[in-house]
Amino acid sequence: MHKGKNSPEYLEATGLVEMNAEDMARLPVADGAPVMLRTAEGEVELTARAASLPQGLVFVPMGTAVNRLIGTETMGTGMPSFKGQHVDVTPVLEGGGAT
Repeated sequence: MHKGKNSPEYLEATGLVEMNAEDMARLPVADGAPVMLRTAEGEVELTARAASLPQGLVFVPMGTAVNRLIGTETMGTGMPSFKGQHVDVTPVLEGGGAT
């Protein structure tokens, strides 16, 4: 982050989604492939990475990309909830566009 939020290093570190390998195989999504994540609030294209997570769970690092998926409701805390969001994941076809 010391290089700035527009640096290639920051964008690479925050532009990914970690997923369960079995979920990736079922979709099908290859490790390192682009996927589209969608919530009720928005969508963002990220790079899928296999990780040691339970099935049905994804992890996106805190950064500018994940903000597109999160609403503005704070329930009085001053911070929107980044956890427990329902997310649809779809592979991105070659040449762009989700399936």
